[in-house]
Amino acid sequence: MITKEDKALVRQCIAMILAQGADAARVTLNRSVEELVATLNGEVDKVTRCEDSSLALDIFIDGRFGSFSTNRTQADALESFVRKAADMARAMEPDPLRKLPAAERKAADAVTGLEAGLYDAAQEAVTPAQRVQNALKAAAWGKCPAPEGMVLLSEEGEYSDSCNDNLIMDSEGLECCHTETSFDYGVEVTVADAQGRKYSGYAWDSSSRAEGLDAEGCGRRALERACARRDSPALPGGQYTMVVDSEVAGKLVTPLLNALNGYSLQQGNSFLDGSLGQKIFADGMTLLDIPRTKGLQGAKYYDSEGVATADKPIIEGGVVKQYFLNTYMAGKMGMAPTVESATKVKMMPWPRSGPEQARDRAALLRRCRSGIIVTDFNGGNCNPATGDFSYGIEGFLFEDGVLVRPVDGMLITGNMKILWQHFLAAADDARPCLSKLIPTLAFSSVDFSGE
Repeated sequence: MITKEDKALVRQCIAMILAQGADAARVTLNRSVEELVATLNGEVDKVTRCEDSSLALDIFIDGRFGSFSTNRTQADALESFVRKAADMARAMEPDPLRKLPAAERKAADAVTGLEAGLYDAAQEAVTPAQRVQNALKAAAWGKCPAPEGMVLLSEEGEYSDSCNDNLIMDSEGLECCHTETSFDYGVEVTVADAQGRKYSGYAWDSSSRAEGLDAEGCGRRALERACARRDSPALPGGQYTMVVDSEVAGKLVTPLLNALNGYSLQQGNSFLDGSLGQKIFADGMTLLDIPRTKGLQGAKYYDSEGVATADKPIIEGGVVKQYFLNTYMAGKMGMAPTVESATKVKMMPWPRSGPEQARDRAALLRRCRSGIIVTDFNGGNCNPATGDFSYGIEGFLFEDGVLVRPVDGMLITGNMKILWQHFLAAADDARPCLSKLIPTLAFSSVDFSGE
């Protein structure tokens, strides 16, 4: 939790910056504590505790700007650091577009840090013995036997709980706090078949509240996923209907968000340059930013400038509704500023009603009848300037809505604009713990290269 002493430290740092002749200043305090217990084959393998605290200083001085950071927060060390940072900022070239956001844009409702509802006091009460117990209880080793013909070779698991604090102030009166706890468990298992061929599977869960973590189910899911990879040759190349599992569907949304970012747009490195207000994607494509949904992991009431976030559409009915422009990028582009980036992205289900609506992955597979479902991406990239992409995938062939056999060693290639113009449907099964709430997706006519 942010304390009075934390606020006093940040105010002191701002005063030090102004004392060096700065016109304005912004200081951000980030602090985190993480406790972790790692297991190997059902036994404790490693226990760690990590504490981190840092100050980020934005200095506006003589029409110039510099950004600096330090983890030395003692008064004497900080004063020396601020003096040197101010001298370095003065050495920069003048940049009249560097300034604090307008007062009316700044958040005024993030006062305690608890407004987003993401702090669980239970995190502070967890004892070392309880953490070890949580990790061992979640391990599948010795509890979930491998199916006939398979042998469980190894299991590596990690349980952790953490608390992250953020405090931002500026010399014009901004004061915003955010505190968020997290309880996490991830596990990877490796199995072998009768011929000695090895397969791996991974599963994880996360929650801002202790009671929301389903750690014990992760080992079973990881084991099932590993065993499901048996005999997974590539298919003949060609065009297939593609379904993308909700656990990895965010991979196909990230390039869109990057392309709508002010830095990419201003540098001419965005395939969505000039798209604002234009219908670029399929009718059913609606992407929202919902940073103010209380209790939703990742929600936050302000960005790194202290600008208030807002629930707004990013893409609605295929039409691009906003760019992400901080104060500086907006000035460079001669446009109105927004927020620096999307905070909590959610894709709406499509169709939203009627007989074609698909609530989950199984329903979407039945709707699409046959094709390939992608359950993981193995490398690849998307060209930010053109939108051309190539990703390695693994997944399953499905026919009549039923998984037939695993698939591996294939690539999907194409262009992001064209891919999303071929968007068919979205289920309603996004996992709340994901950074992006993207459900299982379906696309038509996707190019797969294989055998």
